[in-house]
Amino acid sequence: MKYTYFGKTSKKVSVVGFGGLRFDVNKSNEENAKLVAYAYNKGINYFDTAPGYCDGRSEEIFGVAFKKLKKEGKNDFFVSTKGRPTVFDTSEKAIEAVKKSIERMGVSKIDFYHIWCIRKMEHYELAMRKGGMYEGLLKCKEEGLIDHICFSSHQPGDEVINILEENKFDGVTMGINILNFSYRWNGVKYAYENGYGVVAMNPLSGGSIPEHEDELSFIAGVGETAVEAALRFNIASPQITISLIGFANTHDIDMACRIAEDDATFTDEDIEKIKTKIGKNMNAICTGCGYCRVCPMEINIPGYMLFYNEKQMFNKTDEEMIDLVYGLEYWNYAANSKKVAADCIKCGKCQEECTQHLPIIERLKEIDIWQKKGVDNVNV
Repeated sequence: MKYTYFGKTSKKVSVVGFGGLRFDVNKSNEENAKLVAYAYNKGINYFDTAPGYCDGRSEEIFGVAFKKLKKEGKNDFFVSTKGRPTVFDTSEKAIEAVKKSIERMGVSKIDFYHIWCIRKMEHYELAMRKGGMYEGLLKCKEEGLIDHICFSSHQPGDEVINILEENKFDGVTMGINILNFSYRWNGVKYAYENGYGVVAMNPLSGGSIPEHEDELSFIAGVGETAVEAALRFNIASPQITISLIGFANTHDIDMACRIAEDDATFTDEDIEKIKTKIGKNMNAICTGCGYCRVCPMEINIPGYMLFYNEKQMFNKTDEEMIDLVYGLEYWNYAANSKKVAADCIKCGKCQEECTQHLPIIERLKEIDIWQKKGVDNVNV
């Protein structure tokens, strides 16, 4: 495993981090904890979670793993968790949230605590207001409950820079991958050049890269898959401190660790070629984060938006999308929806939550047209 310092801090972290969003909720906490221990033994020492991950069990799973590691005398790992400013909107609530996370995970402190899911500047301003979340986190830091305050952003690079310029944080976590990196890369470069830790989440674009390995083969080098290339892009980029990967099995851990040890990166020429081929469409693809699961009509918004990626990523025509409506791609993404796209009442709740700022309502309108025409084609 390769290690590097987290920004200006003295903490030496693994370039691969364990993201606690992909645990198998059908397994016990003890079974899932074995995966954490496996990752630690492979050299991963940065573990990231949040109170709501995996039906609220992620922090508990890490707690089981951490307690076992400590019993074995293994204390050289770092813990990262988060809290939303829209939920913990007062200093008191933020302090209580930190204490609960510490209790769940059985640790004495949180190494990196993130103001979570900043999608627009209003969220940042809410966290920073007098008596708000940031004030509570500062108190936690004074009491030794937090070492470093960071933030997790889904904003464009310029807005990330605006926040970093205020010099309130030690690091930032952003969604960065080989398909959408240009959307936030100026923020990544600014953070790196000014001594902030940079954690890259969502390296496989919410599963879009594994789902389209054949179409994305152009990003791969000789003898590697598109998935391996995407991981290599994040892991080997010097501007990225930690590549956060949601592991579900030991095979994926082995792959990430092998890529980290190879240390082969993309040249500037490679990156320019990829930029030319992917174009700007990749900045507006659904990453499958699921934050839009707030539809009062119970439409499967994430499923439909992942289906829409077929058009966004590969410039498919309306006719091609109509053909897909009753094909495998459609059923993979949207079959579990209790309602269809036409049931959208345009309340805008999904768009408020969308981390990519996608025009979901407009896309549902398009999908509705494809669905209706697809039915007509079937009935002809």
